[in-house]
Amino acid sequence: MSESLKDPNFLIIVADDLGFTDVGCFGGEIKTPNLDKLGFDGLRFSGFHTASACSPTRSMLFSGTDNHIAGLGQMAEFLKRFKDKQAFAKKPGYEGFLNWKVASLPEIIGNERYYNVISGKWHLGLDEENWPNSRGFEKTFTLLPGAGNHYKKNVHFKDFLPFLYAENGKKLDPAVEIPDDFYSTEYFTSKFLENLKDKEARKGRPFFGCLTYTAPHWPLQAPRETINKYKDVYADGPFELRKRRLEKSKELGIIDESTVAHLVETHKTKIWDELSEEEKKYDSRVMEAYAAMVDELDKNIGRVIDYLKETGEFENTLIVFMSDNGAEGMLMEAMPNGWAHAKKIIEENYDNSYENIGNGDSFVYYGDLWAQAATAPRYMYKMWSSEGGINCPLIFHYPKLHENWKGPKVIDQFCTVMDIVPTVLELLNIAHPAPNFKGREIYPPRGKSWIPLLTGKSENIYQDDEYVGWELFGQRALRQGRYKILYIPKPFGSGEWELYDIKTDPGETIKLNDVYPDILDELVSKFSKYSYETGLVYFEPYDEDTKVNRRIIKDD
Repeated sequence: MSESLKDPNFLIIVADDLGFTDVGCFGGEIKTPNLDKLGFDGLRFSGFHTASACSPTRSMLFSGTDNHIAGLGQMAEFLKRFKDKQAFAKKPGYEGFLNWKVASLPEIIGNERYYNVISGKWHLGLDEENWPNSRGFEKTFTLLPGAGNHYKKNVHFKDFLPFLYAENGKKLDPAVEIPDDFYSTEYFTSKFLENLKDKEARKGRPFFGCLTYTAPHWPLQAPRETINKYKDVYADGPFELRKRRLEKSKELGIIDESTVAHLVETHKTKIWDELSEEEKKYDSRVMEAYAAMVDELDKNIGRVIDYLKETGEFENTLIVFMSDNGAEGMLMEAMPNGWAHAKKIIEENYDNSYENIGNGDSFVYYGDLWAQAATAPRYMYKMWSSEGGINCPLIFHYPKLHENWKGPKVIDQFCTVMDIVPTVLELLNIAHPAPNFKGREIYPPRGKSWIPLLTGKSENIYQDDEYVGWELFGQRALRQGRYKILYIPKPFGSGEWELYDIKTDPGETIKLNDVYPDILDELVSKFSKYSYETGLVYFEPYDEDTKVNRRIIKDD
């Protein structure tokens, strides 16, 4: 079939809260043979960056521009939680959904030329007018909010993990229209393949497909037989896992041999060596459930790859696999805002006994120590603007481009999720329609195409005078060339701008404020410019007297 297609297919696969070294070809021990083959045969991007959380990244993925422009200046779930919540009220770019000041990639591509399908997590608007079928997708099956049970459990919940699914513009009744044997990763894949196989709907068109999984986002749930595959793999705890992954990622060329890892920082009251044997057994079982979710993810991606090979479309399909942010290390109970309401629901509706971990009626998450085993050598994890929250794994597989690539198979050039829109459009020779699209004014992309790099016309994606900024939850950052400035508000950070050389110090371990004060001042000034360009709202998320437990773990 592919031989008759003039245009390539596009398959964008998004994992939810996947750690940097979870996948085998990035240094992990989890069984991911399908992704490993894609990564080793194609290209692995080690310098790929996202936002520090789910929906802001997705807004950047589909719009090609900054989340503060695209409507997710903050995650909708958090807009009312911070002390300065009035600062966001009715502000452009803080609508809490993918706004209409941007054009989504499938809208631009259009349904005449392409068959646009999505299956998985949406998280870009709960109201019907903001569903994916209104943003260029022809066939849709999506979880509308940001998380949900992976099995068909507690479908009656309204304000905690609501089981809200829509298909082709119709809200589903989960009790009736979701099968009893539902498992998110498997079902999203089946729905995606069902739409690809629908010849009557596809009408011979190439496809633009998005598989936006909810795995391995909490609650950590997976088939029992897959969990059991990882029995005792994590019995020696997160610090030993971290060491093994660092060694393997250096061996694979994912990070440089000379890289110094940031020290682990935890909000836990007890670390691994201070746990009882029963506590260690429980904690490692939680990690086994997480690994099983990644295993299932890979297994189902393999189903799609097999189908593309069976139909002769694999070689003509550009595949991007990515995580939407760093590993999820937040301890919900450590949040200054508290998590009492959710904790009460979990205690009353879930069974988190050791024997039940990973089942559909359990609700567990693995915490900051396991997360930092996955983000090392980088500092911290999801929701942080440090590298651990925004530097994510990406696999690029498209033989027509990467077979002629003369450089290393691991691409360490700085790039961002905003680049996917201009890369796809350049491949299709489509000009972005900004400033006008279908009767409305829209913003142009801020991302850069990867085609000049991949065709040998440029050595970098972003030039030395170009900058990219970040801001979420009051944390701020800006990158230009090899340098980055980072601002982490108190009580989680210093409350001051810090300068790092990310090229030689991806762990953000050596503060250069006193060494290069002029560069620090220049980048702080650039952040002010970035704020003006994107409409960013400054705020401090926590009161001065907010207290959190912070503990730095020294290396052995």
